[in-house]
Amino acid sequence: MKRPASRTLRAALLACSALAVAPLAAVPLAGPAIARPAPDSFADLAAKLLPAVVNVSSTTEVKTAAGPDMPMFPPGSPFEQFFKDFMNRHRPPGGGGEDQPAPEERRMQSLGSGFIIDPSGLVVTNNHVIEGADEITVTLQDGTSLKATVVGRDTAGDLALLKVKSDKPLPSLQFGDSSAMRIGDWVLAIGNPFGLGGSVTAGIVSARGRDIHEGPYDDFIQTDAPINRGNSGGPLFNMDGQVIGINTAIYSPSGGSIGIGFAIPANMAKIDVDQLRQYGHPRRGWLGVRIQEVTPDIAESLSLHQPGGAMVAGVNPGGPADKAHLRNGDVILKFNGQDVKDMRSLPRIVADSEVGKQVPIEVWRDGKEVTLQATLAEMPDDKTQLAAATPGQPAVPQTTDLSGLGMKLAPITADTKSKYGLGDNQKGVVITDVSPDGAAAKQGLKPGDVIVEVQQSEVNTPADVQQHVESVRKENRRSVLMLIQRQDGMQWIPVPLGGGDEPQKG
Repeated sequence: MKRPASRTLRAALLACSALAVAPLAAVPLAGPAIARPAPDSFADLAAKLLPAVVNVSSTTEVKTAAGPDMPMFPPGSPFEQFFKDFMNRHRPPGGGGEDQPAPEERRMQSLGSGFIIDPSGLVVTNNHVIEGADEITVTLQDGTSLKATVVGRDTAGDLALLKVKSDKPLPSLQFGDSSAMRIGDWVLAIGNPFGLGGSVTAGIVSARGRDIHEGPYDDFIQTDAPINRGNSGGPLFNMDGQVIGINTAIYSPSGGSIGIGFAIPANMAKIDVDQLRQYGHPRRGWLGVRIQEVTPDIAESLSLHQPGGAMVAGVNPGGPADKAHLRNGDVILKFNGQDVKDMRSLPRIVADSEVGKQVPIEVWRDGKEVTLQATLAEMPDDKTQLAAATPGQPAVPQTTDLSGLGMKLAPITADTKSKYGLGDNQKGVVITDVSPDGAAAKQGLKPGDVIVEVQQSEVNTPADVQQHVESVRKENRRSVLMLIQRQDGMQWIPVPLGGGDEPQKG
């Protein structure tokens, strides 16, 4: 991970000087701010929790080439033959030929943390702690080592559920309500940093809802409780001794703690763990749509009061969204009663919804709110991708200059399909040329892009596009919204109407 930018001492002094010259005006608070007293000690809580936190060790056997790697030299170089002869003389017994020494088996070990959630021996940890392991060992606080088997794993959510056998019931922990945690609340972390085992650290909740680009469902709790390598998979506790997070990642340029750690919220983890326990894999809800962010320009073009929600940029044929009659250009505002604040929040809400359940979806369509009903399916493992045809040697298509937007259009014909590699069933109008200084170029439009819809209406000819553009201009809007098809999918793009190749009529 990258080190965040820090202010230099000079910058800090300048900031202090600025404050000294122009102090900020005091802002009155609604009421007195009262901080809860810090605990006198965490010892009693730690003593209660430690027995249920375990060390997780995974071992993987890998085959590597025997002996040192030979330096790279140009073919035929005298140095190449010299080093080859040297390595042949020093090859271990049982080599596999002059250029192919016999591979060696080496055991690689990974250390992490985990915690027991059931007296029968169910253990939760991170998937990356045991990924690719041939053998997994769970070590209890008293030093007892138990072989573990994998009950289920979730690669996208980075969680794994293990099972160990014990002659007696094991101490276990309970999940708490992570949504009740506030920024500034005390938390306790217990884990196996650097293989030391049974280490307790304390801190506070630093932030919530962090997206660190680890996966599609990022919603991490950030904490300053010291977390290091080996803490992965260990629990983050509230002051009632409940697990409110699973320590998963750190932000560090050195690999050691700098006070920025991230934990999977318990409310997300316990749903996942229950599914791993029942099915051996996560059963996430699936809607079957491609979505994109609603920018201020898109919101303005759709008469939305403010940017928000997730805009539909594609619907999987035959999927739940298709059966519910969602369509391109709909903006999903609410899903199953939960507000969709932005594009990033929708995948998490859908994934946490029950498979097979019918849920209401509130969308913004044609300037008003519409409620649809969708029955969620289970998220498929594979994803289909669009394939483009191989371009040939087409004739030059007849083009139409789209006034004021800096691009030329042509209908989709056999020639344009061949020239731009369009599919046989492609519909819309193809962009054939883009002026470098025009509005289209500034929005990233390129020759070969296909305009499928304008202002949520299908277009089949350049005249259709021109008609919608002129209609939007008469409404004095700042931009016109176009659904653009490319080889990697579809995307809604607002194209400004304020400039282009030709002056606009008043």
